[in-house]
Amino acid sequence: MQRWNIAITGFGTVGRAVAELLWQRRSQYAERYGADVRLTAVCTSRAGLYASEGLAGPYAPARQDLQAGLTGIEFIESTNASVVIDAGPTDFVTGGPAYQYMRSALAHDRHAIAISKGALIFDLKGLRVLAGQHNVALKFSGATAASLPTLDLLEHNLAGCRVLKVEGILTATTNFVLNRMMQGHDLADCVAEAQRLGMAEPDPRFDMEGWDTTCKIMLLANAALGADLTFDDIEREGIDNITRGDIESWKAAGVVPKLVGEIVVSERGVTAGVRLRTYAQDHPFAHIDAKMKAIRVETDAMGEVVAICKAGPLATAASALKDFEHILMQR
Repeated sequence: MQRWNIAITGFGTVGRAVAELLWQRRSQYAERYGADVRLTAVCTSRAGLYASEGLAGPYAPARQDLQAGLTGIEFIESTNASVVIDAGPTDFVTGGPAYQYMRSALAHDRHAIAISKGALIFDLKGLRVLAGQHNVALKFSGATAASLPTLDLLEHNLAGCRVLKVEGILTATTNFVLNRMMQGHDLADCVAEAQRLGMAEPDPRFDMEGWDTTCKIMLLANAALGADLTFDDIEREGIDNITRGDIESWKAAGVVPKLVGEIVVSERGVTAGVRLRTYAQDHPFAHIDAKMKAIRVETDAMGEVVAICKAGPLATAASALKDFEHILMQR
């Protein structure tokens, strides 16, 4: 049975969910793939933990168990991980620590799975080249709307046709806030509720101003549709300036607002944008509830494809482990 050592960089809510699912699925990996999978290392920006034979326990380890100083590139390199899963904060300006972790893993012939978007936004092309040079996998389903089948749908399931248009409700926070506002709640109260539920960050601007959706739509366009878009190429709207008057107008018109990322493929190339759209009740997006995401793809030969999924840390963790299972299948 082949041994697979897993290291998780970034051990917040999502990182801990990955650890929990890894523990639960150990027997599945062994039976299905002949793989002895062990979580051997985790780290945050300040602390970490390493056990060469695997960290024990279904939820192990908790944050309080981490040892100060066990973090950084040298620490992860010393763990002899087979796969590095990054679930740290997103820094799309410099790539942040995630970029260094990804580059180090790939350069040392280790597979890399990204949940955070920063490193990919910063240098997707370079990371893909590095992965190819070392014959290892770079996977990032968790960075493109998590459990929603976006990247796999475009790259694999629809490979036999030409994609004409993509539109997606890709950010759980904004969908939750819009849904609650349509129920009569104030914007500030909705954001605060999303923060209490762990859906929104302490600083919610990344989601509310449309940056999160912009990052996801850029990754999809560049990774799956051969584009080379930057932030300057993508028109961006947010929902941070919505008023009660807007809400009342939409209610009176019988439409439902959604913050949507869009990609259009034409003879002129690939264009993308993030816009506040309203949908009539006969459109599937009108019925995407507060804690869901959705994608709709128009194609030339396969017609219209719509996928809907649940949002949350466990769903995000599951998407990363879907990537891991794909690596096991292809080894």
